[in-house]
Amino acid sequence: MAVYTHLGAEDLARLIAEYDVGELVSAKGIAEGVSNSNWLIETTRARYILTMYERRIDPADLPFFLGLLDHLSDANCPVPRTIHDRSGAAWRKIDDKAVALIEFLPGVSPTTPNPAQLRAVGVALAQTHLAAQGFPMTRANDLGPPQTLAMLVQCGRDALALIDPELPAVLALGDGIVASWPSDLPASIIHSDLFPDNVLMLGDRVTGMIDFYFACSGAMAYDLAVTHAAWCFDQSGRRNYAELGKALIEGYESLRPLSESERTALPSLAQGACLRFIASRAQDWLDTPADALVRRKDPMDFMRRLEFYRANGQSAFT
Repeated sequence: MAVYTHLGAEDLARLIAEYDVGELVSAKGIAEGVSNSNWLIETTRARYILTMYERRIDPADLPFFLGLLDHLSDANCPVPRTIHDRSGAAWRKIDDKAVALIEFLPGVSPTTPNPAQLRAVGVALAQTHLAAQGFPMTRANDLGPPQTLAMLVQCGRDALALIDPELPAVLALGDGIVASWPSDLPASIIHSDLFPDNVLMLGDRVTGMIDFYFACSGAMAYDLAVTHAAWCFDQSGRRNYAELGKALIEGYESLRPLSESERTALPSLAQGACLRFIASRAQDWLDTPADALVRRKDPMDFMRRLEFYRANGQSAFT
């Protein structure tokens, strides 16, 4: 989440009036994240999240994203439902940009998660994978290893070196990841971006999984590997917390046991996950406007995680 576009109070009031949600009381921009503009909306009835789609998201994909939220919410997954406007539409346009109003869910994103919380995250992830197998729509993963390696190549070796002198080494590593990428693993619709700031918790209970705007058809084990890479290290990417990874996988397997092929593939899948976040962070580092209300994130955090998975292989998950 972030704020790239600024909407005035009158614009926001007119927009909220198109929904049966009460009158606008307040709107506060949300600074976290890098892809969309977001506001916390409070009306005379409740709180909501308003999202304006700015970057990396094709409006043609919105029926998939927003329909998925409704499908998972109807299946009792901890996922916010889409608020439809008075005409029944799930999204609207303001100045040629699409916007959607989403249910606000209680909870906070953990900054120092414990094993009990990671187990709950694993359970919730498996629950969404199983429920999403009944979702009738599909969407190709446009951020797989070939695409993310291409992003890094487009950034250019010299530009990557300006971020960090060690970063250009990822280009050769990416070639190996693409060449050895696993195929034919059990699939569903996956979140593919389940960082701690995309999970809301009250104590050890998951109350919300949010920001499904990178969801796609893909290997369920890849989604688990993404979550492992996102949660089981310190913020520098230098230290792996084995007890957190063990709890995550145990929670996941309490609902959906992994196959042997999935277990074997986890190290490769985790390296592919790291490649993706190195690429997106490098691109954002180079492209984010200086005046945007957004925090740039260091791609080297995930370079170090990639090196950890390369060095430890299967033992990284035990």
